[in-house]
Formats: sequence, structure tokens, C-alpha cells
Amino acid sequence: MALTPLGVTILGLLCERTMHPYEMYQLAAARRGRVVKIRPGSLYHTVSRLEGEGLVRTTGTDRAGNRPERTMYEITDPGREALVHRVSDMLATPVHEYPQFPLALAEAHNVDARTVVELLRDRLDHLRREIGELETASALACSTETPRIFLLGNEFLLTVARAEHEWLSVLVTDIDSGALPWLSPELLERLTHSRRIPSGSAKD
Repeated sequence: MALTPLGVTILGLLCERTMHPYEMYQLAAARRGRVVKIRPGSLYHTVSRLEGEGLVRTTGTDRAGNRPERTMYEITDPGREALVHRVSDMLATPVHEYPQFPLALAEAHNVDARTVVELLRDRLDHLRREIGELETASALACSTETPRIFLLGNEFLLTVARAEHEWLSVLVTDIDSGALPWLSPELLERLTHSRRIPSGSAKD
């Protein structure tokens, strides 16, 4: 069975050292929360599945103070092989994930232009906040001398967010200024008429 994104994250963490699931959850949420959907229940279930597949194994228990004992896990050799194989495949093969925003753009002509401009300006505000958060995270990582090799995911997200913000800013200006003609009944009629097949032109 192919590793899920959460499975990849768990195996990646266990390549660093043995951990109990709660520590995995804390680190995964802090490091990969923007790229992997992480919930405690899902993480515990995934750890159990990885153990059943022989990709991780228990090494004993650990207790800190008065806290309950926690089961510790380590990655196995098959787990390392599975991780390398899955990451290699993810790096080399683009996956069409069908994001919602391109679909919304493709159908935006069904919404009033003024409303679209307002909605896209809201999106730009969200993007600016996201860019700020990513830049803060990058600055913090640099201040702690975190090697860049561990920051490539964050670097990619920041680059994509900046590119989307730049493109979207131009689009909003074009719609707002009228440089991009919006779909009016007259324009729709012209488009519909131009796409009609003349009578008698179809071949049997």
C-alpha cells in the first residue's frame, strides 16, 4: 500500500530518532501543518498501520515524571526503503490534485464583476497574511541556523504564495478597470452566435 502523506511524515520523523506518538504529533503539526492534514486520531491510526506493515516497530516505553507510560517507536529498514521510494515518486511525478481555486476562476464569469473583485481582494488579504507567516517562519529558522535542506517545503510554499499574490493583483486591477471585459448578456450572445454551426454545414 502506498504511503499516505501522514505516513511519509511519521517515517521522516522517526529517521531522526525514536519517538512516542504524541511527540510525533507535536513535531508534525509544527513542521508539516501547512502541507499535511494532521489529527491526533489519524496519527495514532497511521502509526498502528505502519507497525502492522513492518515499517516501524516498538522499542519499549518511556515515562516522564507522573505522566503515563508512552510507547516508543523506531523506523525499520523496510520503513526507510519505503520512505525513500515514496518520496522519490512524489518528487518526480506531478499529481493532479484538482484544487478548487482554478475551478472557481474558470466559473467566475457567472458572478457579478464587482463581487468578484471584492472576493479576490479578500483572498489577497489572506495571501498577504500567509506570506507574512511563512516569512516569519523562515526568519526564525535562519536565526536558529536551521540548514536550508530542512526548509525546502516552506520555501516552495512561500514562492507559490508570492507568485499567486502577484498574478492575482494584476487580475483584480484588470477586472476593476475594465481591461478584462466581463461577461455581459451582449457578450454572451456574441459568443453563443459565433459558436453556432451554420445550418447545412455538418457532414453526414
